[in-house]
Amino acid sequence: MKILIFSLVYYPRFVGGAEVAVKEITDRLGPDAFSAEGGPVFGWDMVTLRSHGELATERMGNIAVYRVGVPLLPFWVNKLLFPFLACCRGRKLHRRARYDAIWSIMANRAGFAALFFKMKFPNVPFLLTLQEGDDMQYSLRRMGLLMPFLYPLWKRIFKKADRIQSISHFLADWARYQGASAPIEVVPNGVDIKNFQLSISNFQREETRGKLGIRPEERVVITTSRLVPKNGIGDLIAAMQYLPEHVKLLILGSGPLLKNLQQTTDNLQLKNRLQFLGYVPHEELPKYLHASDVFCRPSLSEGLGNSFLEAMAAGLPVVATPVGGIPDFLQDPSTRDGAAVTGLFCKVGDSKDIAEKIGKLLTDDALRQQIIISAQRMVAAEYDWQRVTEHMKEIFRKLQLPQKRDIL
Repeated sequence: MKILIFSLVYYPRFVGGAEVAVKEITDRLGPDAFSAEGGPVFGWDMVTLRSHGELATERMGNIAVYRVGVPLLPFWVNKLLFPFLACCRGRKLHRRARYDAIWSIMANRAGFAALFFKMKFPNVPFLLTLQEGDDMQYSLRRMGLLMPFLYPLWKRIFKKADRIQSISHFLADWARYQGASAPIEVVPNGVDIKNFQLSISNFQREETRGKLGIRPEERVVITTSRLVPKNGIGDLIAAMQYLPEHVKLLILGSGPLLKNLQQTTDNLQLKNRLQFLGYVPHEELPKYLHASDVFCRPSLSEGLGNSFLEAMAAGLPVVATPVGGIPDFLQDPSTRDGAAVTGLFCKVGDSKDIAEKIGKLLTDDALRQQIIISAQRMVAAEYDWQRVTEHMKEIFRKLQLPQKRDIL
């Protein structure tokens, strides 16, 4: 089964939840994925945006990656041109490979590229994956003055998809609101459970804390977040003024709000209690999580939130807001409806409430242990990448129906 993927960005320069998901799934669905069962085998091509210094064509894992862009133009201009450049490249590739399906990663510019391809080749099945984490109105506002012209095309992305896979029930409802009539299946992103659940000794934990200048009696709150408005990091920083002096905060991640957040830290006189550690490679995250006591990201919007699941897998209790896809996996004592408690909800934009929930997890050992055990069990049972891949394999199987051949 030959599938063409449209993704605005990809490894090695851009690595987010969507990019990790594509890699994890395609790594497990290679040429011999179905050979033992006598079913279809998979071949993957991808069209993505080319950044400075990246190769125009290369193989990454099981994917043949084709990057498009005009070298002399700024990156933001190439982003605007991506739907047209990607569609043109996809059409050329289709003449050679005759794809059995196309797969768009998010309904962004990749979605437009897939739509244009689908309009040219209507008999090629179109799978749309929704991984959006931004506030949906923000996504539409980014169209700016072109919105009256682009919005009808935007809606057609959802209407032309033959199947839709969303990573949360929130995004599934959003797709229906946008006019989708195709079958929608909720398949979340997964977690590299073995990597994050790998236990470390007290010596290793204290060694990491020592390198960060954290004393044994101090408690650590951690967040792994892009420093962008939707992640609410400013609210988390403000919450630190309501927590005891021995509570420290580690912020892992980079982004455009760095200077503003550093200024907020200085204004609140919290500089000695916060550390901005910048970008940390994904494979190094577990050691920082294991050296901490509570994970918190008070998001304003969230498609799903892999960082929360990774923290849960690492044995950290989580404080989060009840927005977007977070309620899919976080059950608060006040909302659990008989399910096991897997974290605590805080109010959106309320730094005092954020501090109260963090403080509760630092002082109530019984609740803390209950949450850690329940959350780890849930992640292991429902968010393992192999389980996710099996679900995706079934979706691809459903796409493989008899199709009329397009006239090339």
